[in-house]
Amino acid sequence: MIGAWGPLVFTVSEKQVKTFDSFKRSESARWAKHDIHLAKPKPDFLGPGQGQITFNMMFTASLGVNPIKELDKLVRYVRSGEAHTLIIGSKRYGVGKWYISSVSEDMKYFDNRGNVLSGSASVTMEEYV
Repeated sequence: MIGAWGPLVFTVSEKQVKTFDSFKRSESARWAKHDIHLAKPKPDFLGPGQGQITFNMMFTASLGVNPIKELDKLVRYVRSGEAHTLIIGSKRYGVGKWYISSVSEDMKYFDNRGNVLSGSASVTMEEYV
């Protein structure tokens, strides 16, 4: 097992490949700017912002997964608002949990009956504290 986010398990084995690539994490701060008459605005630090993680997943029938079922699961996670701890390797990311805020699907190849043979998803997670 490479890692997990609740029910979503990232794994590579002889029977199945369900992993990610292009893993990116970003952090931000929250600032307010107060206008000062005849002077530059004064910035005021409000605190940390939400962390964000993005990654891509590819699902291919020849690698032991049903692409449409995996893509549908990701959509259900977005719609349910579930929040879980994200662990990759032995590292826990963030100070709290993460929720999937958006998923963008790309169904690449179909067979002669319209079954999806290969598809990918771009996943965006945001920190839930």
